[in-house]
Amino acid sequence: MDAPLTDPATTPPSLQVAGLAYAYPDGHQALFGVDLTVARGERVALLGPNGAGKTTLVLHLNGILTAGAGTVTVAGLPVAKAHLAEIRRRVGIVFQDPDDQLFMPTVREDVAFGPAAAGLRGPELEERVRHALERVGMAEFADRPPHHLSFGQRRRVAVATVLAMEPEILVLDEPSSNLDPASRRELADILRSLEVTVLMVTHDLPYALELCPRSVVLSGGVIAADGGTQELLCDEELMREHRLELPFGFDPRSVTAPVR
Repeated sequence: MDAPLTDPATTPPSLQVAGLAYAYPDGHQALFGVDLTVARGERVALLGPNGAGKTTLVLHLNGILTAGAGTVTVAGLPVAKAHLAEIRRRVGIVFQDPDDQLFMPTVREDVAFGPAAAGLRGPELEERVRHALERVGMAEFADRPPHHLSFGQRRRVAVATVLAMEPEILVLDEPSSNLDPASRRELADILRSLEVTVLMVTHDLPYALELCPRSVVLSGGVIAADGGTQELLCDEELMREHRLELPFGFDPRSVTAPVR
């Protein structure tokens, strides 16, 4: 069992969402009063059918969208215009397609881009890049062009570009998609080793069970369930009601659920 990163009694949660509601300009209401708290160091899976509001919620975490009603707070800091630069450093989003994040000539330059833009220079920048690449097992590839890497390696570099910003919370959009079994396992090992809060948006329910002790089901713009991942995946009525499908033959009771 991992030790807690901080004393929860004295440290604000990594994420606190209260009464969050949002309607798009065309009038489509995507969120209807979402309340969610994620403590520091937690690994939480965000589950739900397509159209449930998961992406809308994630886009509120770093101020790409701003609440029609309610509040979002990251490490005690309100997500508001005055704090956007700091919020975007603290909330690191890893997109489903790593090529959306990798655009520099070398891996090293990609990982350095964010910290350099934030003003880091010289040996401190080099150390930040080296450490981020070591955390994802990609240090030996620092001088390689990203497009020469495998898909799984590019995804790990994409994670490193976010870790180089030393975020409060790492948000992963479908992290296991398009990975072969070995790459999937390697990424899981990396995510387990990180001392950072993780919010994982996924349809891959076995991966959620493997990595996240807690899951939240978002459906129809509201939180329909919040609890232990294994417990939720074993609730056949809940799963059926919210269009969550386990792979054929997979029994969540057969897996030793992670403990955080």
